[in-house]
Amino acid sequence: MSGRALRAGAALAPTGAGPAHPVTRGEAAVPARPGQAGAVHRRASRTPRTPRTVRSLRRAARGLVVAAVAACLVAVLPAAAFAHVKVTADTAVQGGYAALTFRVPNERDDASTTKIEVQLPVDFPLASVSVKPHPGWSYAIEKTTLATPIESHGAKIGEVASKITWTASGEDSGIKPGEYDEFSVSAGPLPETDRLTFKTLQHYSDGEVVRWIQEQSGGDGEQSRGDGEQSDGDEEPERPAPVLGLTAKGAAVPGPAPAAGSAAGSAAGSAAGSAAVVSESGMDTGVAWAIGLSAASLVICLGCVAALALRWRRTG
Repeated sequence: MSGRALRAGAALAPTGAGPAHPVTRGEAAVPARPGQAGAVHRRASRTPRTPRTVRSLRRAARGLVVAAVAACLVAVLPAAAFAHVKVTADTAVQGGYAALTFRVPNERDDASTTKIEVQLPVDFPLASVSVKPHPGWSYAIEKTTLATPIESHGAKIGEVASKITWTASGEDSGIKPGEYDEFSVSAGPLPETDRLTFKTLQHYSDGEVVRWIQEQSGGDGEQSRGDGEQSDGDEEPERPAPVLGLTAKGAAVPGPAPAAGSAAGSAAGSAAGSAAVVSESGMDTGVAWAIGLSAASLVICLGCVAALALRWRRTG
C-alpha cells in the first residue's frame, strides 16, 4: 500500500481507537511518574483562596491598623496635655530666696518656640529678681511701680520686676519640635502665700502664641479659665499657668533621705520623698504612662496583623 493510502486510512480511523491526546510527528508519549497523580490530586483538593476570603482578610487587617492608630492617638493625646510649661524650685520657703526654673516644651511638629514671656506676680511682688544668661537667647526685664511700696532688708521698694521676656537670637536657637528648654531666675524674698502663679506666653516661629494663663484657684473648688469663666475644680485647665507652691516659715523642708539606722526616720524621709516626686513629677509620670500604653497597643495590634498575614499565607 502506498504512503498516500496509509495517510488516508489514518485520517479515516475512528477517534476512539487512537490515543487520548494526539501525538505530533517526532514526539513520544511520556508516561506519568508514580507519585505525580497523587500530587495533582492534592493540589486539586487544596481549598482555593476565594475572593470573599481575600476580602475578609484584608478588611480585618485594615480594621486592626485603624484600631492601632486609634489606640496610639488615645494614649498620645493625654501625653500632649501633660506637656505644660512648668515652674520648679530647689526650695521655696516664704521669706527666703529661690532659684526658679521655667521648663518650656515645644508642642508643635512644624514650628520652633522663639520667645517666652513670663509675667511675675504683682499681687505678691518680688523685690529682687536676677536672670541667669541663656546661650542663644537674650532677655529683657519690665518693671512696674507699686501703689504701696514694700520693705526688703530695711529698704522701701517702690518698683519691682513685672515681666521677663526671653527671645531667641535666631530660629536655629529656638526650641525645636520634640525638644524642651529651661530658663533660670533667682527671686526673693518670697511672699507669705501658699502659691505663686506665673502666667506665660509661648511664641512660635509661625506666629502662633500659646497663652498659659488659666489659673487654678486654691481651696474653693473652682478655677478660672483666664477668660472670666469658672469651672469645676476637678476639671484640669487646658492651658494652666505655671504655679509654684511655697513652704511656710518654720515648716520642715523635704530634704535628702536620712542614712540607714533609724527606721522611723527612714520611713518619714521615704514618705516625704514620695510626696515630692508626686508634686513635682506627676505630669512626667503621666507622660511615661501614656507613652507606655501607646507602645503596648501598637505592639499588640502589629502582632494581630502578623498573625492574620501568616494565616493568609497558609490558606493560600
